[in-house]
Amino acid sequence: EEPFAALAVDVDTTEDLVRERLRRMLECGVIRRIGAVPNHYRLGLRGNGMTVWDVPDELAVALGERVGALDFVSHSYLRPRHPGVWPYNLFAMVHGQGRDEVHDKAERVAALLAPYCRAHDVLFSSEVLKKTGLRLAA
Repeated sequence: EEPFAALAVDVDTTEDLVRERLRRMLECGVIRRIGAVPNHYRLGLRGNGMTVWDVPDELAVALGERVGALDFVSHSYLRPRHPGVWPYNLFAMVHGQGRDEVHDKAERVAALLAPYCRAHDVLFSSEVLKKTGLRLAA
């Protein structure tokens, strides 16, 4: 309900001033967006897999937006291909309670991308590294 209350306390100011400064930084482009980053493991989603897709480059943005709008995809983005080594250009992080659920959801993405998807795979982490947010020196 009050997402900026703790920040206001930390920097010894008011929530209104925090919101105003953030609004100005958004307007002038110092920051692009503000969003929550859930800890999927704490939410019980332990079967997280990066799905990778080979789709036509000219359709990749539109298809990526459709995939990114799915409720089980936390983020999607485009990356360059490396012909002969790596054919995939669309990436989407899919979350589920286990690997089987992630594979099932990946098949739902495949159905959404048909007939444009030429190949896909699901990549699972071999270990969980400590996640930290961006830290900037003052």
